[in-house]
Amino acid sequence: MRFGVLGPVTAWTDAGTPVVVQGLKVRALLADLLVHEGRPVPADRLIDDLWGSELPGNPSGTLSAKVSQLRRAFEDAEPGSRSLVRSGPAGYSIAVDSSNYDALRFDELLAAGAADEALALWRGPAYADFADDAFVETAVARLTDLRLTALERADLPVVDLAALVKEHPLREGLRAAHMRALYRAGRQSEALESFEQLRELLLEELGLDPSPELVALQQSILAQELPHARSNLPAQVTELIGRSDALADIGAALGTARLVTLTGPGGVGKTRLALAAAASVADRFADGVVLVELAAITPDALSVADALTDAVQTALDLRDTEDSPVTDRLAAVMGSRLLVLDNCEQIVEEVAALTDRLLAAAPGLRVVATSREPLGLAGEVVWSVPPLSVPPLSADVEEVAECSAAQLFVNRAAAASRGFALTEETVDDVAVLCRRLDGIPLALELAATRVRALGVRGLVARLDDRFRLLATGHRGAAPRQQTLHAMIDWSWELLTDEEQSVLRRLAVHADGCTAEAAAAVCGTDDVLDVLVRLVDRSLVVPVEGTRFRVLESVAAYCVDKLRAAGELESSRQRHLSYYVSLAEEARPGLFGAEQSRWLQLLDEDSANFRTALDRAVATGQLDLAERLVDALAWYWFLRGRYVEALRSLEAVPGSARAGTWRAGYLYLLGHPEAAAERDRWVDGADAMGQWWIANAASDVGDLSACLSLLDRALKRFEAEGDQWGVAAVLAARAKHAHVRADLPALYDDACRSIGIFRALGDRWGVLQATGWFGAHAELVGDFEEAERLHLEGVEAAEEIGLWPEVASALGMLGWTSIRQGRYDAARTYGERAVRLATEQGQRSIQALAELVLGFAARRTGALDEASQRLQALIDTARQQKEAVLYLSIVLVELGFVRELQGRQEDALELHTESFRVSEEFESLRGMCWALEGIAACHPDKTLAAILLGSCAATRATENYLVAATEVEDLGRAVAAAESALGSEAYQAAYAQGAELSPVEAFSLVVQTR
Repeated sequence: MRFGVLGPVTAWTDAGTPVVVQGLKVRALLADLLVHEGRPVPADRLIDDLWGSELPGNPSGTLSAKVSQLRRAFEDAEPGSRSLVRSGPAGYSIAVDSSNYDALRFDELLAAGAADEALALWRGPAYADFADDAFVETAVARLTDLRLTALERADLPVVDLAALVKEHPLREGLRAAHMRALYRAGRQSEALESFEQLRELLLEELGLDPSPELVALQQSILAQELPHARSNLPAQVTELIGRSDALADIGAALGTARLVTLTGPGGVGKTRLALAAAASVADRFADGVVLVELAAITPDALSVADALTDAVQTALDLRDTEDSPVTDRLAAVMGSRLLVLDNCEQIVEEVAALTDRLLAAAPGLRVVATSREPLGLAGEVVWSVPPLSVPPLSADVEEVAECSAAQLFVNRAAAASRGFALTEETVDDVAVLCRRLDGIPLALELAATRVRALGVRGLVARLDDRFRLLATGHRGAAPRQQTLHAMIDWSWELLTDEEQSVLRRLAVHADGCTAEAAAAVCGTDDVLDVLVRLVDRSLVVPVEGTRFRVLESVAAYCVDKLRAAGELESSRQRHLSYYVSLAEEARPGLFGAEQSRWLQLLDEDSANFRTALDRAVATGQLDLAERLVDALAWYWFLRGRYVEALRSLEAVPGSARAGTWRAGYLYLLGHPEAAAERDRWVDGADAMGQWWIANAASDVGDLSACLSLLDRALKRFEAEGDQWGVAAVLAARAKHAHVRADLPALYDDACRSIGIFRALGDRWGVLQATGWFGAHAELVGDFEEAERLHLEGVEAAEEIGLWPEVASALGMLGWTSIRQGRYDAARTYGERAVRLATEQGQRSIQALAELVLGFAARRTGALDEASQRLQALIDTARQQKEAVLYLSIVLVELGFVRELQGRQEDALELHTESFRVSEEFESLRGMCWALEGIAACHPDKTLAAILLGSCAATRATENYLVAATEVEDLGRAVAAAESALGSEAYQAAYAQGAELSPVEAFSLVVQTR
């Protein structure tokens, strides 16, 4: 439904059919609601407007009836439209906006400078059929005045303007439009006569003189210097790349705002974008679009204000005159015009003052400014021009080709070097180049000119010497844009001494910093105000509101300035000291309720920590290096960054604290030197160090030694009152209980651990304990509970970015799905876990996920796939010097694969090896699986029945579940033995086995070989 009041009050359906509204009072109700443009109107106000003193018998009831009639008229015309008339506590209203109401659309178009389009909406006097009603009087006056404003701005012929001037002889805006139209028609004398007529009328009727703007217009006509509609925008010789969305945004902003300032760092493309935006909206401005280039005006000019107005006059092709103030003359000739003020930053205060006066005096004027900082005027829309989008790490050709920075570089490089293209051979170098140059268009264009001589790989190799590399560009560019160094010099020279000092010291940071870090490194208590000014000048980029980043090219420039000022080493030392202190401050927060917050803070400064460590090692400050790696070791573990941790810890080889951490990481990464490193440091380790080594070694190592170490750590934690340590030991013990299938111990330790970790608020600890609680549920056959717990673990770990724990929970979900016989789900979980564990470098979790996929493949008949996956796991485990936890179960599963493939001897060997591994780990459940596998493939079926009897008795005693998915394998072994022996003989042998422990039963297997 659409509504109109720019003429008779009317409603139409969306299809354009008029809506018949019967009854004068119902139509008056519609008009009154439309007057208020969607705002609620109280019932008593509507009653007064519609009936005045001649009230009906029941005013409220009568109004309600009229509302119902209006709704019915809408509904009959267009089903569903009755809801447009709304009622509420504040009164009645009608749902309108600029898309369905011509009065609001008129306002919008007029504000956008589209006067001709706005005038086309008028069908006669506003509210024509209710013009005599008091409730529309104010609205009619406002709309009529706005229509006259639109007429003043429209490109009307002389005859129409003459009629309007006759109708409104004292309206100066119409008189100015009439004078301009006469002048442009070559009727200069008549234009001056029109001015004289107004001057006489004003004097006679009001005792006033014409406004200064109108006087300035008269003087311009006398001097014959009133410019015709003109545009001096330069033609662009290259395609604008990657800015289509920006053009649309700026065009929309110019529709509602009269001043749009494009800000951004040097070389980001502000001028190019401003010119393109101005060209795209040029048809909105009857008097044209004019570019005023301000780069040549410096603060050293004798009069910056005079130089500025001279530049504007020159761009408008106006001659100097002393007959009126220059600003008044400029305002008088603006008409409907767009000014593009380019490079305002070095005289920003003077530009702001002139712009403010022109906008106030010339209602048809719009301004687009480009500046490193905003003009700071009321109503200014600041549009920050971002760098072009850069490719992510490890992106393929298609992904890189979608990034606007790569599009620009490839386009310009192909123009400079015929045949250059984005290919598999060039994609990695192009991606690196775009990232290292921060997506800055000027830097990319300068680099592209070097492709023919150096090739893109040569460019990347020389980026550290970027200012020499990008020393010349296109001869047609402004001097400051011909080299990267000159571009940054232009910005640097505009800074105060204080701003230069802070900016150059910020350069020692890697990938940004907080305001606190900036203050510490800059050696001052508070630099926030300076940082804000540097942000305004587009030399520092705010990141997520709390951090600040210097673009890489600006940082490289500032390092040279630091060196020249003799401050490079002192700034780097303050940087090192600050980040060592920050890491030590953060470490306690990683063990409790603040874990998530501190993880995020440390994530943000990862690059700064690496830079600090590199400096500490390079300068021989190993005491600081030791403090830093000790403080960050747990953070690296939580984030799964094992390789970075090990590399960093190896930088301080003589440190006992670092050695303890290093031993654990060697276990986590499966290094054969892990045991030796453990033996070197474990005796001198504190409780945390002992727990750390034991926990890390629990997947690959001597489990009995690990348990002993955990017991020692537990006693020390309890003596020290360290509840986190107690809970961590209990979680690690739960893992050992799971290996042994010791259900009571698993349950007790997991429950106690989760209780303590929850009280402490440690999310990592809760995830660990919950995972083992879920493992207990799986062992006792409560698969739904196990699945629920592991899913909660995935969600909680994803929430705080603990990706190793996400991968682990996914692996456990896959294993639970295997136990349920849901092999498609197991594959899905397993594949996700493999991808994530591989990305995170989590070898033990990757092994769990591969195990899940191998089991799913075997259970669905994909024996070749299962064989490949399981054999790879076994080969990896056998390379370790110490036993691997998952080895026994994988050996059993591969044994079943070989059995199904008819390779009975191979199967027997695998099951036998599995038993011995399980025996070493004291895992009765693993021994049972191995014996059942041996029974399925052993040729002596009497022995097979004995083994099956032993397993059944052990399972019953220990309450080990026989999952539904194990029944098939067990059934094959039972069926083969019963078939060979007969039921009676089988039962006798089975009963004999029930009297034997798994170890005793296995001794019979050994005797037969």
